[in-house]
Amino acid sequence: MSDRPPAPEPLPHPVVDNHCHLDVARGDEPALPVEEALAAAAAVGVPRIVQIGCDLPGARWAVEAAATHDALVAGVALHPNEVPRLAEEGGLDAALAEIEALAQAHDRVRAVGETGLDTFRTGEDGRAVQERAFRWHVDLAKRLDKTLVIHDRDAHDDVLRIIDEEGAPERWVMHCFSGDAAFARACLDRGAHLSFAGTVTFKNAAGVREAARIAPLDRILVETDAPYLTPTPYRGRTNASYLVPLTVRTLADLRGQELEPLCAAIDATTEAAFGGPW
Repeated sequence: MSDRPPAPEPLPHPVVDNHCHLDVARGDEPALPVEEALAAAAAVGVPRIVQIGCDLPGARWAVEAAATHDALVAGVALHPNEVPRLAEEGGLDAALAEIEALAQAHDRVRAVGETGLDTFRTGEDGRAVQERAFRWHVDLAKRLDKTLVIHDRDAHDDVLRIIDEEGAPERWVMHCFSGDAAFARACLDRGAHLSFAGTVTFKNAAGVREAARIAPLDRILVETDAPYLTPTPYRGRTNASYLVPLTVRTLADLRGQELEPLCAAIDATTEAAFGGPW
């Protein structure tokens, strides 16, 4: 790992990386072997990870990995930017059917996600089918009693509109929370957990940082979205679960909280958000 950021100081209490893509490589840099990635994370106090698959190959991989590694549970879905492509190719309905089967394939599949809306990468032509697929995933999470994991990029109002129209599942997570304090309150009022990624360490992310300050302790989660969104001071380099301590320490500083009780709360909240211990 010499070409990757160095390992930070270990946390005083374990936490969960609740959103990671262990199978995804960034650019020309290969993904870390799973055993190496898990060992590096555990060494700094991140012994458990939620592995997210957001296309069919990734969802299949996530289910197999969670069934193989005790440190992992899985989420499966079609990413909102994957949906228009599949629809254009005529394969969306078959892909959704396979996601439903994968969601029931193993008891270590805890989540339906990441699903949601993305108006940054998907243009007007793809937004209707993106919304239809999002509604389908919301319904699937409710029918199977899985945690719903939402991707929201430049679509705050529409995400809330669909949650209001469809009704939220018992457990749902705003992955890589990207809104401000007002949007945080709107999500919290509807029962959401807010998951903070490396973006909360960015000095120019004032809205996200304010949301992290006001979120109740029992609604805060932490994630990497690895291999993306690497926290400061390694922004722009490849992310991995072993860098979670950088984000957690920023959250403690922003909130004026002691690190160990914050870690303990995040750990317990993540279990609650994803249906219990593993």
